[in-house]
Amino acid sequence: MMDTVTQPRYDRSRLRVGIVHFGVGGFHRAHQAMVLDRLMNDGEALDWAICGVGVLPGDRAMRDALEAQDCRYTLVLKHPDGTREARTIGSIAEYLFAPEDPAAVVERMTDPAVRIVSLTITEGGYNTNQVTGEFDEGDPAIRADLDDDTPPRTVFGLVVEALRRRRERGVAPFTIMSCDNIQGNGHVAARAFTRFAQLKDPALGDWIAAEVAFPSSMVDRITPVTTEEDRRMVAEEFGVRDAWPVVAEPFFQWVLEDSFTAGRPPFERAGVQVVDDVEPYELMKLRLLNAGHQGIAYFGRLSGYTYAHEAARDPLIADLLRRYWREEARPTLRPVPGVDLDEYTETLIERFSNEHVRDTLARLCAESSDRIPKWLLPVVREQLAAGRGVRRSAAIVASWARYAEGVDEHGHPLEVVDRLRETVMANAARQRDDVVAFLREKSLFGSLADDERFVADYTWALRSLTDDGAQATLRALAAS
Repeated sequence: MMDTVTQPRYDRSRLRVGIVHFGVGGFHRAHQAMVLDRLMNDGEALDWAICGVGVLPGDRAMRDALEAQDCRYTLVLKHPDGTREARTIGSIAEYLFAPEDPAAVVERMTDPAVRIVSLTITEGGYNTNQVTGEFDEGDPAIRADLDDDTPPRTVFGLVVEALRRRRERGVAPFTIMSCDNIQGNGHVAARAFTRFAQLKDPALGDWIAAEVAFPSSMVDRITPVTTEEDRRMVAEEFGVRDAWPVVAEPFFQWVLEDSFTAGRPPFERAGVQVVDDVEPYELMKLRLLNAGHQGIAYFGRLSGYTYAHEAARDPLIADLLRRYWREEARPTLRPVPGVDLDEYTETLIERFSNEHVRDTLARLCAESSDRIPKWLLPVVREQLAAGRGVRRSAAIVASWARYAEGVDEHGHPLEVVDRLRETVMANAARQRDDVVAFLREKSLFGSLADDERFVADYTWALRSLTDDGAQATLRALAAS
């Protein structure tokens, strides 16, 4: 007998688009779309349905999958005891593929019914310098979108053009809500979109700065990449042929700043923490969970593991995490209302160890040049400024540098997935002769290569990884 799938209790024909979302991947569909589906099941937020938008060429596959299923999909929660809980999510009403019809995307956002434009465009999607935080005005795609003779192609060009038309037509602006794993993601989004608008039209940029809300948020749910095995599982266990289901852990937390231009759904009625100040929660998540993922990723792959749960169950890697959290990350955090950090970090070990989620280390190792500078290096800099230790943070950076050589300890290739792949691999290739070659990339590390304390810990770890291997390095760190 097949397990049942919980279905939407609301009439989807009554849905009206109120949110346009850029970046409809697993993460968005496991949190924001799920929250709206919960509200809709309670008879609320029917005028806050989602119009998904794909901007990248690869988003065509998601468009095709969702359109074939009337934009519905299956969300499966994988519990640590092996049980699975499935529900059909129906809160996405339509999907637009911007490369084929950018005008349709702009007009959808110009509709007065749309009051929020939300984003999960990845940590690297905001086109900012990793060290200065400034908007990269020289990016070729940005320069092309600043040309009035071509239709907009980037998220910045599309969103700002929609805001220009709303201003021209006397329509109130929408809120721009970032849900990406970046400290102060609302501030980052505000800086990026406002600067693009100022380059396009200074008066429009000033209007956006004055009138558009950019709330910050923190979202926490481990959501691995959907695999063919997941598709088979959904078909065999639940009798659903879903081209792109989503699998996730049961844990869920979304903390959202209550700052909106034109209203919002009653998110708090679906378990969202709506607060005045998100920063304590986001620092907790970025510096403990996200940086913790980097702690298990490279050491795990170099130790021969494939999955996150295998690495998290290694006592040496678990010790690295606990001591990084206790001695380096937690001293940089502010008090987090309602959260016991001892309990939270132990829960992280349990969540990382959930074998049924089957989160791959390859996923955690990907796009490191967008992740390490945002999640781990702020810990390093605050610790150094306070005169405190960075031994385990430096070891994690060194494990990335060793991984970036693209070969494991047995001579087998490692696939380095990174938008700066050529740069980081070229720098890693020189580190056998110049031990700090990897750190000299100022666009990623700023002046850290000149800090004697950090370099000493980093150099020891990289040489240990090179000469003795990951497990020996972890044993030495545990003994220190």
